[in-house]
Amino acid sequence: MMFIISMIVVGLIAGAIARLLVPGKDPMSIWMTVLLGIAGSFLGGLIGSLIWHPQNGNYLHPAGIVLSVVGAILLLLLWRTVRPRPV
Repeated sequence: MMFIISMIVVGLIAGAIARLLVPGKDPMSIWMTVLLGIAGSFLGGLIGSLIWHPQNGNYLHPAGIVLSVVGAILLLLLWRTVRPRPV
């Protein structure tokens, strides 16, 4: 249960920081911000495992808040390029 709560808190923090650092308006709810941060954390973990090779076969490791924010920024920029624009 604590793992789920910590994922939500880290996701909210990483998603909110990413939305603050990337200029522009993104109409997202707080739950979409949490999902952005959680997905950014997974992407940041993947980037971290590509840069720093995992030891002892442990591929699942916490990316840390910095790589979580980097991953969330990349996903936010991808979201902006893919979503349909209002006319």
